[in-house]
Amino acid sequence: MVAAGEVAGQCRDELLARVGVVFARREPRLQAGKYVRALTADLPRKNGWQIAEWAGDATPDKTQRLLDHAVWDEHAAMGVVAEFVAERLAVADDALAVVVLDESGQEKKGTSTCGVKRQYVGCAGRVSNAVNVVYATLATHRGHALVGARPYLPREWADDDQRRARAKVPDDVVFKTKPALATDILTDLHATGLLPPWATGDEVYGRDKTLREFCEQHDRGYVFGVPCSFGVTLTSGRRVRADQALKLVPPKAWNLASCGAGSKGERTYWWAWIATTSQRHHLLVRRNLNDPTDVAFFYAYIPANRPATLSTLIAIAGRRWPVEEDFQVGKDQFGLDHSQVRLYTALLRHLVLTMIALAACAVTAAALRPVANTLAPPPTHPDDQPPEDPGLIPLTVAEIKRLTNLVTRTGQELAHHPRWSWWRRRHQARARWFHHRTRLRRSPLPART
Repeated sequence: MVAAGEVAGQCRDELLARVGVVFARREPRLQAGKYVRALTADLPRKNGWQIAEWAGDATPDKTQRLLDHAVWDEHAAMGVVAEFVAERLAVADDALAVVVLDESGQEKKGTSTCGVKRQYVGCAGRVSNAVNVVYATLATHRGHALVGARPYLPREWADDDQRRARAKVPDDVVFKTKPALATDILTDLHATGLLPPWATGDEVYGRDKTLREFCEQHDRGYVFGVPCSFGVTLTSGRRVRADQALKLVPPKAWNLASCGAGSKGERTYWWAWIATTSQRHHLLVRRNLNDPTDVAFFYAYIPANRPATLSTLIAIAGRRWPVEEDFQVGKDQFGLDHSQVRLYTALLRHLVLTMIALAACAVTAAALRPVANTLAPPPTHPDDQPPEDPGLIPLTVAEIKRLTNLVTRTGQELAHHPRWSWWRRRHQARARWFHHRTRLRRSPLPART
């Protein structure tokens, strides 16, 4: 298992070598390597001071200079990360490859951090003093990783020259809505030939006409969440809200289908497919198996060169979850939200360096998943008995990161920690089997004969 950590370390070093071309001088390039390795290390908080101490620097000056003043192109570095992820996750070979759009926040104290204000942030589940960032994840059948980020600059910041000057906001950074920032990310991916055939996101992005038109103009399909008030024109020519269209769906029109496998089993829902006056635009409705009032709406576009099938739309809708996993792993394991910087460029650079650390472990986990998966077959009926040996779950990004940190250890430590890695994966495999069986008991399945 330690070999997996060695593979991840080699992957990280290769990515750092590719990113090295964006640096004007050798010193900041080497400091960036230290920073990324520290983000992968077992530090409780990954801020400038702790990173500098872990790296062996006498003071935080080199780390602060890397983020604040050193000459390097963070946007170009982000492009290198995207290219690396697309290559390793085989975006070009996956007809259902998706770019997933979402935003995530970082709670902050005070008023000095660029973009900070009282605003809703999903990480807190409430309105809080925080900064927000729009992200993009590339997701394929092999895996997923963050490939794009744009800090959100509220209008009151964008229009205040003094605050802009203090936070050193570049002149070309102006107020943009979150969907507009997402469009910028898609534009960069398209310019480098990395934009996958599909896009998805929640209703923040689905209700934005400009974002949807960008996808259509560039021949990209999408399945975006939309609010219940979203208007569609039915084949009859009648203009209705999404929740009004739902009332017109006959009982026989609902389809039971899974939008993908989760850790607790197949994510199965009832689905309805509602046609519109456009042969390429559709309204998709998802309904909870156990609560008919729990529904979600999606607006979908299928380009003319692709078949319009319900299974495709359901599969794309189900690929929204990877960005949430990237947020959780990025924050918990790599310090995505640990920066204590104040300047706009420093924040963006921290995000890029974190994306490098995350990408190296994510593509390693994807590469090893076929050979590291020894799970026992899942239950097929609620009365099934658990297997004697549940097997091991595939190596996760978090486990790859732990194994990466074992490479430099020797002796008893080297033997002790891999045993814990094995125990964790076996314990999680057993828990997953029982989760699957519990879900079968709640699903509308026929009794065994």
